[in-house]
Amino acid sequence: MSKKLKEYIIQSLYHIILSIFGLTFILPLLWLFLSSLKTNLEVISRPPVWIPKNPQWENFIEVFKKVPYGRYYLNSLIVCSSITIFVIITSVMAGFVLAKYKFKFRTPIFLLIVSTLMLPFFLFAVPDYYLFYNIKIGEGNLLGTLWALIIPFVVSPWGIFLMRQFILTIPNELLDSARIDGANELRILFQIIFPLTLPAVVTVAIVTFISQWNYLFWPLIVSTSFPKLMTIPVGMRMLSMAFDPARNQQLIFAGLFIGTIPSTLLFLFLQKYYVKGMKITGLKE
Repeated sequence: MSKKLKEYIIQSLYHIILSIFGLTFILPLLWLFLSSLKTNLEVISRPPVWIPKNPQWENFIEVFKKVPYGRYYLNSLIVCSSITIFVIITSVMAGFVLAKYKFKFRTPIFLLIVSTLMLPFFLFAVPDYYLFYNIKIGEGNLLGTLWALIIPFVVSPWGIFLMRQFILTIPNELLDSARIDGANELRILFQIIFPLTLPAVVTVAIVTFISQWNYLFWPLIVSTSFPKLMTIPVGMRMLSMAFDPARNQQLIFAGLFIGTIPSTLLFLFLQKYYVKGMKITGLKE
């Protein structure tokens, strides 16, 4: 067997295995989409009906009629987009300082930031709730605004870690040349560091947006007191209360599928940056 033929067989097996794994991950989403187009009889039929005979596109319209999904979507988009922007800014700035500035206790500070990854958010839920409840805004308090869903997540230890690791790969000589030419630190940050770290920035954006889009714990706590602040994960949880699962499973599936669209599209369009950005996390100083 020639070397070229052997490489071709290995590459073919490699792609076949990857295709099988890819299909395994796609099947649940495909099943969810097809189920959202079925009638209730097709959903509960045994053996299962995979492809609906007459796709019920009105199922999606019915969800928006019976449940304020538009409000949930708007809340989620505002909250997730705001958190993503804040996390990018804080991660890039903190990563730049920790990677390129030499100062006392730099390493302990970095280790302290990374160590907070081990602390679950529920430890801070009660203090955060009490704090936002006691910050008055007009006739209400901060807990009754979308800021209560945004502020606890504007800094990401994981984002700081990733940006620091990526910025470490940028030559110091490049930054020194910019300083010699008269560039201040903010100009270096936004005109040199930011463009060069675009894969890591996009990686932070994808992970932050998707994780916040799917986050249930804190929005559920806040929206218990202020229903107007419900987000998509909370809305998904409410679907079984809005529709009778015995008669309207297809509408529940439609609502669930609608909730997966933004995060799925975001990852599909930006996945090449995500893969490139994740490769850098193993680099050491």
